[in-house]
Amino acid sequence: MGPSMTRSMQRVAEAVANDPAGCAALTVTGLAELTGTSEATVVRTARLLGYPGYRDLRLALAGLAAQQQSGRAPAITTDVAVDDPIADVVAKLAYDEQQTLADTAAGLDTAQLGAAVAATAAARRIDVYGVGASGLVAQDLTQKLLRIGLIAQAHSDPHLAVTNAVQLRAGDVAIAITHSGSTGDVIEPLRVAFERGATTVAITGRPDGAVAQYADHVLTTSTARESELRPAAMSSRTSQLLVVDCLFVGVAQRTYETAAPALAASYEALAHRHRR
Repeated sequence: MGPSMTRSMQRVAEAVANDPAGCAALTVTGLAELTGTSEATVVRTARLLGYPGYRDLRLALAGLAAQQQSGRAPAITTDVAVDDPIADVVAKLAYDEQQTLADTAAGLDTAQLGAAVAATAAARRIDVYGVGASGLVAQDLTQKLLRIGLIAQAHSDPHLAVTNAVQLRAGDVAIAITHSGSTGDVIEPLRVAFERGATTVAITGRPDGAVAQYADHVLTTSTARESELRPAAMSSRTSQLLVVDCLFVGVAQRTYETAAPALAASYEALAHRHRR
């Protein structure tokens, strides 16, 4: 993640990577002084690394230091070690996914969701922006909306996203999906859509991120932590898919008279492909 950090944030990241035990013993002020940065920089670095705040990063550093001292097998996720039996991997990942879904449901603002549903259900056109793992979620939402008769497009190419956003206006909806809340390729088309008068929605794990300044409605997903072989993209995608499903079902409810026949027609059109 170094290239996405400022030089001062890189100094904080290098310090905690090189001496987790020593940094775990420091307050936010102490780490700022050690790295020649500010307390705000330390907190921003912790959040960029996937932690709600510095306290959570300190706890993780203390756990890492204890693991290194004990000689335990390295962790692939917070709970899964590199030498865990596959049955344990299944059980632990299933539990982690359940917690991610529970955290997302608990933190989702239903008033914001309801407003996003109302705007999407009435939209002339819906553009959805996402790249990487979030791009897969954008495609999932678009496919669902198309099958109930709405006009929707998913854009993972940033240039195409912006050129399409320019065509939006009042009565249209633009939805940006970004776990970090700071993905420039997603923020840029949302900004253009916002300035063109479209209703804008952000699905993000960082409601205070840059994407929120161009969002009329913010739908918050669970903040997932990264590990070496299980990046946050896995848990964040689970969280995003739950929000997308909630949005879609809400829209289907509001447009049921047209959505139900459209969905039935799409099933019928594809039925022959599932027969042997």
